[in-house]
Amino acid sequence: MSPGRNETIYAVSTGVGRAAIAIIRVSGVSARRALEVLAGSAPKPRHAALRKLQRPGDGAVLDEAVVLFFPGPRSETGEDIAEFQVHGGRAVVAAVLAALSILPGMRPAEPGEFARRALLNGKMDLVDVEALADLIDADTEEQRRHAIESGGSLLRGKAESWRGHLLNIRADIEAQIDFGDEDDVERHFDSSAERLLQELIAEMDDALASGIRGERVRDGYRVALLGAPNAGKSSLLNAITRRDVAIVSDIAGTTRDRLEVVLDLNGIPIVLVDTAGLRASEDSIEIEGMRRSRDAARTADLTLWLMAANGGSDLAADLGGATVRIVGTKSDLGPSATSGCWATVSIHDPSSIDDLLGKIEAQARAEMKLGEPSVVTRLRQSQAIFAARDELRNALEAGSVDVVAEHLRLAEVCLERLLGRIGVEDVLGAIFSRFCIGK
Repeated sequence: MSPGRNETIYAVSTGVGRAAIAIIRVSGVSARRALEVLAGSAPKPRHAALRKLQRPGDGAVLDEAVVLFFPGPRSETGEDIAEFQVHGGRAVVAAVLAALSILPGMRPAEPGEFARRALLNGKMDLVDVEALADLIDADTEEQRRHAIESGGSLLRGKAESWRGHLLNIRADIEAQIDFGDEDDVERHFDSSAERLLQELIAEMDDALASGIRGERVRDGYRVALLGAPNAGKSSLLNAITRRDVAIVSDIAGTTRDRLEVVLDLNGIPIVLVDTAGLRASEDSIEIEGMRRSRDAARTADLTLWLMAANGGSDLAADLGGATVRIVGTKSDLGPSATSGCWATVSIHDPSSIDDLLGKIEAQARAEMKLGEPSVVTRLRQSQAIFAARDELRNALEAGSVDVVAEHLRLAEVCLERLLGRIGVEDVLGAIFSRFCIGK
């Protein structure tokens, strides 16, 4: 049973600040009572009604609002829900919230509590919640589209299919264990079951492969800017963002730590990482900055090694197998040193900056395979599928059907954990804390 099951919660579900309309939602056993007290009566279920809202006690009119009532369990949270669509002035909203606060059994909602109640009441599962979190956090068009098309129903459909096949195989094996002779208990399951498990393992591998693409869309395609000091990394970052994000100086070694900027590049989230210049140094702080530069290259999806036309080192740093493209900078100072580069730029030539961004976008689109939905979108999901797949592999290598049955049972447990039907309390707090109050 969920904590606070008898408490009724309320919150503003629209944005903070003055607006034309503000929506206040109430969920719980006293939702109907809130409508009766403030609006005179509850409207017909799922029908909007225009009512004067009055303050309990003195009957002062607070606002004229549209009100709705959604009786549970046929509601978003599975509980009775009341909705007040009031005028969006701060004073109006504050007055309605104050009126709700004095009603017995009512309290303000915590972040994500409406969604949490929907989860606990079986209206959503954990992958639905994670997909909703991705949609709320979406800043670019690709993130929005990916949140809609991936995760949620796609992952649930896969997991339910896998689980259904495992149940059928287990049923056959359990029958051998329960009703077979002793010799039968020790024999392997038949070849058709073995082929099916191999197919399930292959499907899980495909789903796991899509997880890298899903993480890139959600967290951003990372592009690290590396090069010798004064190669133009910080100047390029400022030119791309069109603001003074990084300090630019003729003094070598000005940048000591990583600086990250997020771009929306035609719907693709791009994370640009400015780094400390790489050179021989005995300065302990600069050495640490260069270590972080190399780490940025190793974790980036794409590393741009910047070389200035007026001098600079070749690609001499050990970047740990990162995908590297050479970009000539300060091309206005001379073309010779920048010939043959992946791109050449000058901060005084906006078209060269646009050309570089176009190349980054094309590279990101090619690697991220945009347009293909991702079954897996989070590390937690990958870990659960990894565990289920390993149990299936163990089942294929088992020496007796009772051991096979145990590995299949453990694989089912992993899939139940994936969908959030068991063992979810350790992740719920982290997920719902990022939700808005009122969601």
